[in-house]
Amino acid sequence: MPSRTGREYGPPPQIRAKRPGDYLEVMSKAVFQSGMSWDVVYAKWPGIRDAFDEFDAEQVAAYDEQRLATLMQDTRVIRNRRKLEGIVSNAQRILELEREHGTFKKYLESHGGFEETVKSLRKNFSFLGEMGCYYLLYVVRQPVPSHDEWQASRRK
Repeated sequence: MPSRTGREYGPPPQIRAKRPGDYLEVMSKAVFQSGMSWDVVYAKWPGIRDAFDEFDAEQVAAYDEQRLATLMQDTRVIRNRRKLEGIVSNAQRILELEREHGTFKKYLESHGGFEETVKSLRKNFSFLGEMGCYYLLYVVRQPVPSHDEWQASRRK
């Protein structure tokens, strides 16, 4: 069934992440969605991508106070200061983990399984809750339980 924006509900499309910015973009979509409607995030996404330099992780990691102030005035962006700061921090952390592990994908694969990966992601990244972790891992083609199985495990 389509939403008000015409987006079909169902599993999000998966990608083959090729650069740190691909991971940052997927993660940032989850960050912006936290506490908001997916419809709002999807409707604003083209402007958000543009405002965030197409999620070039090196560029976003270098954002300073002046750049954050500019983003806070940019109507294309969901203007939540804490989330904007979190995305910059997340870009910095992605790059740190990439340097440490060789690639961000190798970092994701360095854990004992899904639950351990989620625990590490939540520890290392701002505004990334359980659903955001599941979303990130699913979209970047990392092993995840079925959505029904995952939801049932969270009800315990």
